[in-house]
Amino acid sequence: MGGLTWNYILKRFSMFLLTFWLGSSLIFIIPRLAPGDPVSAMVVRIVMREGYMENAQEIIESWKERFGLNDPMAVQYVKYLGNVVQFDFGFSLARFPTDAWDIVLPALPWSIGLLSVASVISFIIGNTIGALMGWDKTPRWLKSILPFSLTFTAIPYFMFGLLLIFILAFKLHWLPASGGYGRGVDPGWNWEFIKSIIRHGTLPLLSIIITSSGGWALGMRGLMITANSEDHFLLAQAKGLSPRRVFLRYGVRNAIMPSLTAFALGLGGLVSGSTLVEFIFAYPGTGYTLFQAIQTQDYTVIEAVCNLMILITSGSVFFIDLLYPLLDPRITFKSNK
Repeated sequence: MGGLTWNYILKRFSMFLLTFWLGSSLIFIIPRLAPGDPVSAMVVRIVMREGYMENAQEIIESWKERFGLNDPMAVQYVKYLGNVVQFDFGFSLARFPTDAWDIVLPALPWSIGLLSVASVISFIIGNTIGALMGWDKTPRWLKSILPFSLTFTAIPYFMFGLLLIFILAFKLHWLPASGGYGRGVDPGWNWEFIKSIIRHGTLPLLSIIITSSGGWALGMRGLMITANSEDHFLLAQAKGLSPRRVFLRYGVRNAIMPSLTAFALGLGGLVSGSTLVEFIFAYPGTGYTLFQAIQTQDYTVIEAVCNLMILITSGSVFFIDLLYPLLDPRITFKSNK
């Protein structure tokens, strides 16, 4: 295996910076393509709620000036890049004078807790099922049962979530249908609060795990079938190594790398959350926060959530790139020149 060279690290780090800059630029552009602006939208909501607002147009213009929305787009972009470098996005445009991070940070642990558990469990279950389906030594009876685990793959998270709500919450009354914890429960490090979080998080967790495991399984099955015909795999079998060692060390270890890359790319979802799932279950995570920010055209909150998502995703891929040779000795960091 070639050594980890500085040239390789610099190239990958440059790609990381380029990816982050492009993603951040798109996050600046896309919300501004929508008609209207957050200040006008906020005033309209007040008028619809109260029925009248005196000097509405003057208020709109003064607040646009305050938030820099009247500046040329190039000036706004330069200011935005400065905010990105500092990771300080200022005040929420829809909930002024609340800081954007004061809205995002309280929701962050909810999404990270839910999505990290769901991602790890679905990754392990899906890849285990896929590896067993693709291994030629798997018993026939087990291979006939495993495909049933993929029947929910074609169902979107939110559709399956609605089904779970109908059956487990409304019909059987086993679990709560919405929220992050129960009413009257005192938030803190106490058993009642923890138990309430687990109960409220079970339905969104199940909706994600059951519908996403099949995707991992299908991908791993194809990779495992390919690994079965590799020379190193056949040699390991010919040497009389134990089936367990051949399966794990020579099969799964080599087949799982593309899945790890996909897993790293999906880590950004720990921040953005599964927006539709969180919306359906009224789960207080960043996905639900992002959905509300898009509705109100709250640029700063959208930028805070999405830039954090881009940073985690690109950083995870950069980290995985450096770990690849530890997973597959055939990969080298050295140039072929």
